[in-house]
Amino acid sequence: MQFPQIDPVFLRIGPLQFRWYGLMYVLAFVATYLILRSETRRKQLPLTNDDVADLVFYGAMGVVLGGRLGYILFYKFSYYLAHPLHVFAVWEGGMSFHGGFLGVICAFMIYSRRKQIPFFTLIDMAALCAPVGLGLGRIGNFINGELYGRTTDVPWGMVFPGGGPVPRHPSQLYEAFLEGLVLFLIVRAASRSSTATGVAGWTFVAGYGLFRFIVEFFRQPDENLGFVVSFFSMGQLLSFPMFLLGSFMAIRLYRANRH
Repeated sequence: MQFPQIDPVFLRIGPLQFRWYGLMYVLAFVATYLILRSETRRKQLPLTNDDVADLVFYGAMGVVLGGRLGYILFYKFSYYLAHPLHVFAVWEGGMSFHGGFLGVICAFMIYSRRKQIPFFTLIDMAALCAPVGLGLGRIGNFINGELYGRTTDVPWGMVFPGGGPVPRHPSQLYEAFLEGLVLFLIVRAASRSSTATGVAGWTFVAGYGLFRFIVEFFRQPDENLGFVVSFFSMGQLLSFPMFLLGSFMAIRLYRANRH
């Protein structure tokens, strides 16, 4: 299959360009606000709509700052060590989910202390929002023709503009489906089936770790890193511990709540 030629810019107004990838971020933050507001009401938390908007802002800062720092540390540390000014060249790309995840954790810890809301209550709420952002973000990656998969002979393999003449797995769509739709449904089921605080949050951690680990077998490894250990990528080395820890904690909390 030939990669569909989608203009990454969906709207041009004079010198201004509005890109699909940026739109995905906007949609993710809007969806996050709506989900958090709904969960705030369901859990009867003492947060106003403005408080929820502040929580979204904290999360957004955690995603951006943590994602950038994580990319620098996990993927191109030697490069940025030699070119420190490029740390601020965010227009060149370079974000890490695992860094963004840690950034959100730190941001929510600050917000939790500020508003005197239990930390894991906030994390359970955020766990419902994260798959939506992940799914939209991977669709944005697909439109940009980036982060494509390994070479393949499956019928749905695609020839990406930057991936040479051979067909590759559309791994962005695999991730959008697993880390987006499927993970959202799993986390939502966990949040509704257990009243134990933390179950939904740890379920997200486990689910993301598992799905990312699996999809990495189909995704082209980062060019500057390749396979880090044997045939495992950096994404897999960072994700597998998430699966183990998240599974252990979610099962432990779920069982403890039943007794």
